[in-house]
Amino acid sequence: MEFEYDDSETATELVERTKAFMDEVVIPREREDFLGGGEMTDELIAELRAEAKERDLYAPQIPEEYGGLGLDFRDVLPMFEQAGRSLLGPPALRVDAPDEGNIHTIEMVGTDEQKEEWLVPLVDGEYTSAFSMTEPMQGGGSDPKMIKTTAEKDDDEWVINGHKWWTSQGDEADILLVMARTNQDAHPYEGCSFFLVPPETDGVEFPRDVPYLGDSWGISHPEVIYDDVRVPEENLLGPKDEGFGIAQRRLGPARLTHCMRFCGMAKRSINVAKSYVSEREAFGSDLSEKQSLRFTVARAETRLHAVRTQVRHAARQIAAGKEARIEVAMCKVFAANVVNEIIDDMLQLCGGNGMARDLPLSYFYEDVRGFRIFDGADEVHLRSIAREAFEDVDDEEMQTVTRF
Repeated sequence: MEFEYDDSETATELVERTKAFMDEVVIPREREDFLGGGEMTDELIAELRAEAKERDLYAPQIPEEYGGLGLDFRDVLPMFEQAGRSLLGPPALRVDAPDEGNIHTIEMVGTDEQKEEWLVPLVDGEYTSAFSMTEPMQGGGSDPKMIKTTAEKDDDEWVINGHKWWTSQGDEADILLVMARTNQDAHPYEGCSFFLVPPETDGVEFPRDVPYLGDSWGISHPEVIYDDVRVPEENLLGPKDEGFGIAQRRLGPARLTHCMRFCGMAKRSINVAKSYVSEREAFGSDLSEKQSLRFTVARAETRLHAVRTQVRHAARQIAAGKEARIEVAMCKVFAANVVNEIIDDMLQLCGGNGMARDLPLSYFYEDVRGFRIFDGADEVHLRSIAREAFEDVDDEEMQTVTRF
């Protein structure tokens, strides 16, 4: 099922070209080189990126001066859904996390020198990056006020000490974006800063890669120790003590791009399941004629349409210069639960074939579960939404209620 939204002509044209790229190049290579136990190799991604560049689809969200297409956020957002139809799509088009969000952060607050040294090779795909904010037990995570990693000034250097984990692709990154507390006396939501730390810097250690659900497709999430790590003053990313504001500006758009990538994954899961049940015969007819299966697909299509609409609304708010914190939180928690449920249901409809690595559903199933945790767990977003909801209690209505 396809719907018309209020997307611009630019966005619609970009979606059409991206869909063709996914159908003609990415998904055939997925079936040939990845499904059934293959690997997402650097060589495979490099070949796909070369084709994306040839088709003028590469890094559409990045300004042209740094190697992208320089398109508006709202115009590229629907394209993220097309990219999400395959695990190979986001890295092929350079809209993959965590690099996409890190690229945006450096472009947003980096100095000219930092952009020249790190942003240009990141956009080109020559470098990879990692976002090093989350900490182990009793450190910063869902409650970022708990960040324990520190950075102290020593002449013209910063000395970083701390322990991080879930630093996605950290041990293979060329640059780490590290969040550390730089002002112990500031408000808990202030006093943190970001630093650019090359992983080969003395004192940076990777004790282990954390084994995790979905690690079969190759992205590492290591622990990182920062033991008296020294970086020069010019490696401070953005203004001192404004790390929380920078993180929020990074995470708002990044959460919406995540929502759209996973919408693409859910949409492809629906299409795979519809094809399967239309061919599979059991109990006297095609499975597609069974009402319960038809209703499962109908509910999936309905809820996915709601997610797409909700994300576009939040994107409009951001494009208008608004923070859209609650709108983004609602998108994140709703999309994460909807796509989890859709992929689970579609795998169920495909039975044993859904479990097999010959179809993408088992890969999607492993990958999507983390979406309810990373970029803010469900409970964190629900807490923010609930707080806003109860601040909006109508005094007159309350007086009416208390009479009874």
